[in-house]
Amino acid sequence: MKVAIIGGGAAGFFSAIAVKENFPNADVVILEKSQKLLSKVKISGGGRCNVTNGTHSISELARAYPRGGKKLKKLFNIFNNRDCIQWFEDRQVPLMTQEDNCVFPVSQESQSIIDCFMSEARKKKIQIKTGYGVKSIHPENNQIRLTFLKDYPEQTFHKIIVATGGAPKRSGLDWLEKLDLHIVDPVPSLFTFNMPSESITSLMGIVVENALTKIPGTKLSATGPLLITHWGMSGPAILKLSAFGARWLNECNYDFQVQVNWVNIQNNNLVMEDLKNLMHEHAKKQLVNFRPYALPQRLWDYLLDKAHLSKEKLWQDLGKSGVNKLTNLLCNDLYQVKGKTTFKEEFVTAGGIGLDNINFKTMSSTKHPNIYFAGELLDIDGITGGYNFQAAWTTAFVAGQLQEL
Repeated sequence: MKVAIIGGGAAGFFSAIAVKENFPNADVVILEKSQKLLSKVKISGGGRCNVTNGTHSISELARAYPRGGKKLKKLFNIFNNRDCIQWFEDRQVPLMTQEDNCVFPVSQESQSIIDCFMSEARKKKIQIKTGYGVKSIHPENNQIRLTFLKDYPEQTFHKIIVATGGAPKRSGLDWLEKLDLHIVDPVPSLFTFNMPSESITSLMGIVVENALTKIPGTKLSATGPLLITHWGMSGPAILKLSAFGARWLNECNYDFQVQVNWVNIQNNNLVMEDLKNLMHEHAKKQLVNFRPYALPQRLWDYLLDKAHLSKEKLWQDLGKSGVNKLTNLLCNDLYQVKGKTTFKEEFVTAGGIGLDNINFKTMSSTKHPNIYFAGELLDIDGITGGYNFQAAWTTAFVAGQLQEL
């Protein structure tokens, strides 16, 4: 059996290894368009490679995917994050789980993951061909003929797994659309918010550990650490919001408002009561000298200025108007967003091959049963924290079984 894996990234290598484990005598080749292999693995997690997420709940794992979570939940019964951790450790790549549940190699080097894949490929005699961009796929009489972008001769395979990664533009999926597949327009996911007109950027470097962010006029919200940057806002509270709101934010051309609840208390009345209690407990202290909710000092100074409250004012002199102003800023602080920035060097897309094209018991095409799909090429994407790689490993593992129904 001849099997071609189109794409030399995370899902491509994982599916190729899975095929050889299931079919040791199969002739397997990885065809990579560029000259680089596993490039996204290399830069992931700041060069450390956030392999997966350490959550113990499959339901929680599935909820981390704005698109595709319900489909993945079933696949996680076959191969999930616990299986992933075991997979790498069985191949002498020890992993560690951080407090935030992000899982990294103990070496803190993405090269450990790359070396593991390359070693497995050598052991299993998987061919790897770089510079082999596939131009077209032609299913013919239980075989699949591939043509190439360069002047290489056509090749025929019994089965192929397409794992070419996310395409930033729909045009990058034209060659697959010719197979009569439904394509969901790709849009960016996982990005930070640019705020060129907001003075809060002067607080760059400040982290609020547990903020609540919302997009007014929508049901979109997210919680977690929020990082103020020199261009705007980042951190999990922003990145999760960008992922779940990817399509809506694209439609409004990344020109919108974000509402920040700095204390992650949704009931404004509770915050108001807290501030009133502080007026009595710290009556003789100046506002600047006591920060509610252990807010960073520079942020508290900024909010006092924004509320037009003197830093030298005593807590006992705050008054009803001052309490209302601070309550509103702590719970409903608004900022204008104009534009986005890709999160570090990690590019994630929402969109790709529509999930209605895929048989999720096998990861094969519903129209072409010998063509399988894996990884970010699918209309599946997760929030930050190792979830996107886990989707790649899971879909690749299932695709690599080459099951037929």
